[in-house]
Amino acid sequence: MLALVGQHPRYGYRRIWALLRREGWQVNRKRVYRLWREAGLKVPQKQRKKRRLGHSANSCVRRKAEHKDHVWTWDFIHDRTTNGRPLKCLSIVDEYTRECLALEVDRSITAEHVIDVLADLFRIRGVPQHIRSDNGPEFIAQAIRRWLRLAGVETLYVAPGSPWENGYAESFHSRLRDELTNREEFFNLAEAKHMADAWRLEYNHRRPHSSLGYQTPAEFAVGSAAAVASAAPQLQQQHCQPLDAIPVTQPILS
Repeated sequence: MLALVGQHPRYGYRRIWALLRREGWQVNRKRVYRLWREAGLKVPQKQRKKRRLGHSANSCVRRKAEHKDHVWTWDFIHDRTTNGRPLKCLSIVDEYTRECLALEVDRSITAEHVIDVLADLFRIRGVPQHIRSDNGPEFIAQAIRRWLRLAGVETLYVAPGSPWENGYAESFHSRLRDELTNREEFFNLAEAKHMADAWRLEYNHRRPHSSLGYQTPAEFAVGSAAAVASAAPQLQQQHCQPLDAIPVTQPILS
C-alpha cells in the first residue's frame, strides 16, 4: 500500500484498494482504510469552486453521451517549461468511456495542428457523432468547423463563460493538473511530450476510475463495445461515415 501511495500520492484509499486488488491482493476496502488511517495517510482536499446554476442545450447535462464515440470533448490546458517558455496541451476525451484519446503537447497549437490530430484519430478510431467544446478561437475557427461538417460531426458549443457545461473536460484537466503538471517540472518540450504520453497510457490502462466501477477507461471501453454494437447498429450506420469519406487534407485557412 505504501509503495503505491509513493507512486501515486494524489490517490485516495479507495483507488489504492482497487490497485491492490488488481495486483492480486485479497483485501477488502475496510482493511485498507484501517491501515491507511494507522499510517497517517491523507490526501489534501482540493478547494472546489462554486458552481453556477443553469445549463445550455449543449451542456454535458442535457446532451449526455450514450455510448462509446457518441460524444467527444476537447479543450486546452497551459503550462511552462523551466525556462519560462509556454506549453500548450490539447486533450480529447471520450465522454462515455472516459478514455483520453489524445494528449498533444507543443509550444503552440494552431487550427491546422488540431485538424491533423483529429484526422489521425478518425482514421484509427472512427468518427464520433458529436464533439463538445467551449468557444475558444481554436474551436470556432472556420477551417475546423468546415472540416468537421464535412466529416459529419456535429459541434456542441457550450455557453460562453460556463466551464461546468463542459464538465468532462474540466474533470479530466483537474486530474491532469493534480497528477502531472502540478507535480512535475518540464525542462524542455521533448520531456513534456514524453511524460504526457506516459501519463495518458497510465490514465487509460492502469488508473482505476471511480465512476466506471474502478475499471480503467480501456477496460470499460472493451466491455461496452459489444453492447453498443448489438443495441444500436442502425444508429451507428446513420451517423458514422466510411473512413475513406473523411477529409484528411487540410483546408485552406481563412
